[in-house]
Order: sequence, then structure tokens, then C-alpha cells
Amino acid sequence: MYVKVNRMNMSINFPNLHISLERVGKTISIGNFDIAYYGLTLAFAMMAGLWVVLREAKRSGQNQDDYFDLAIIAIICSLIGARIYYVIFAWDKYKDNPLQVFNLRQGGLAIYGGVIAAIITTFIFCKKRKMKFPLVCDTAGLGLITGQIIGRWGNFFNRECFGGYTDNLLAMQLPVDAVRRGEITESIAAHILTIDGVDYIQVHPTFLYESLWNLVLLLFLLWYIRRKRFDGEVFLLYLFGYGVGRFWVESLRTDQLLIPGLGIPVSMVVGAVMAVVSAVWIIVMRRKVAKSGGNDKGQGTADAPAGAGAKKTE
Repeated sequence: MYVKVNRMNMSINFPNLHISLERVGKTISIGNFDIAYYGLTLAFAMMAGLWVVLREAKRSGQNQDDYFDLAIIAIICSLIGARIYYVIFAWDKYKDNPLQVFNLRQGGLAIYGGVIAAIITTFIFCKKRKMKFPLVCDTAGLGLITGQIIGRWGNFFNRECFGGYTDNLLAMQLPVDAVRRGEITESIAAHILTIDGVDYIQVHPTFLYESLWNLVLLLFLLWYIRRKRFDGEVFLLYLFGYGVGRFWVESLRTDQLLIPGLGIPVSMVVGAVMAVVSAVWIIVMRRKVAKSGGNDKGQGTADAPAGAGAKKTE
């Protein structure tokens, strides 16, 4: 079998870190068939997320098979939700050629749409299986944030989701002909560099910022999950932490999805609302638990005592 990496003129540099990555392709070719690194990255992100979820389910005495079944359904629904969310707020890109809605090779997935779809799917799944929704959210949330850490690197291969011009330590240089012209702002264009005959933009690597933020958040959640005061608290902390981080990262990006008629970045609004609501919810619940004089958490199904009937997949 003949395998080759598609090597276009798309080097990526981090000049202040003295890192130069030459010929980083967008796809790998197997014969005449091209596979996008974006898709491979998402696939790896999903598998890693599932692995984290199954480990937590085993540690907490839950049925791993339930989470495996949930993952199959939730991943499909989340991808659909992420695409629908993106298309709704970027309809101008598709209104003249609606069939492009089904073309995912160039990206076009909004994580908030995926999170919303995942929550709805999980709620319905828990009702059907008689599982505790808050507990399942705590467990599944660890997999969600893991997937986001890795999945953001799909944007790296696609040369997308970057911010405005910067010369900070993590500044990233991309060839002008490797990015979408609509994402090059006047500020970015004013600082275009020519290196060895190739024009480069120098920008905030917002995909990297978000990936690193999420990594720190995951490490905190893994530490805190053994100390939580009530079921659902870990997932609320995820929503709070991710909302705060995404609000900041989104403020830097040049490809913002805007609320029609208002021109306000929808992800900044959603991030802010998510962070505030989660913080208030956590405070209310912790006060409730404090008044009850103990923890409000458990394991197993909604109708069974903690750990009862748990079947593990080794």
C-alpha cells in the first residue's frame, strides 16, 4: 500500500520559541484517497475522551458498559449539534451552496453546539437507563474536556481559529496563502512578513491557548472529583472554567460567529452566561449541602444504592 503525506507549502513557525515546522500538511494520502488530519485529530480526541470516562467509571464503581453505549450515541449527536450550531451562525457561507453544509473537510464545528447536544443526549439516556444525570455529567464531563484539549489541534492543521497580530512568546506565523483571506484583519495585514520569498501573518495561536487552558482545567477536575460536595459539581466547574477561558480566547479570534443583527460574538455571550449560571448554581448547591450537614453525592443508578449492581468492563 502506497502512503504519502500531502506536503503543501504550509510551514508553521513559532519565532519567539525558535520553532519552525516545515511542510506541515493538511492531509495524508493513501493511494488516491486523502484523509484530513482534522478528522484524524477528532477521532483520536474521541477515543482519548472515552478512555478517560471509562477509567473514571471504573474508579467510582459505575457500569462502564453504560458509558460506552452513551459515548457511541453522544459522539454522533454532538457532531451533528456542533455542525448545526456553526451553520446557523455562519449561514452566509452556505446559503448560495447548501450542499456545502455536509462538507466537514475544512472544519466548521462549534463546540458549544456539541456540548448542548451532548447534554440533551445524556439527559435522555439517563432517563432511559435510570441513571443519575448529575453523576453521569461529572463522569462524562472529564471525557468531554479531554476531547477538547486534543480536538483543538485539528484547527492547527487547518490553519484556522487564530487571533489577531501579536509578538508575544507564543506568536505563530502562517503563510498567507494557507489561510482564509476573510480571517486576515487590517491589523494582521499591516504586519505581514516576507521570509524567503513567502508572505507570513503573525498571530495569536488561540487554538493553543484554549488547549492549554483546558489541560489545566482537566488536571484540576481530576484532582477535585474525589473531593466534590455533590453530584454535578464537577460538571458545573467544567462549564464555569471553560466558559471563562472561552470568553477570553474568543475575544482574540478573527473568525468569530456573530449574533445576527447584533454583531456580538455568540461564543463570548454563551461563555459568559455559562460561567455566571454555573457559579451561582455551585454556590446555591454548596450552601444546601452545608445546611444538610454532609455530602449530596452517590454512585450507581437513580433507583439503586451506590455501586449496586455495577458491572465493569475490564
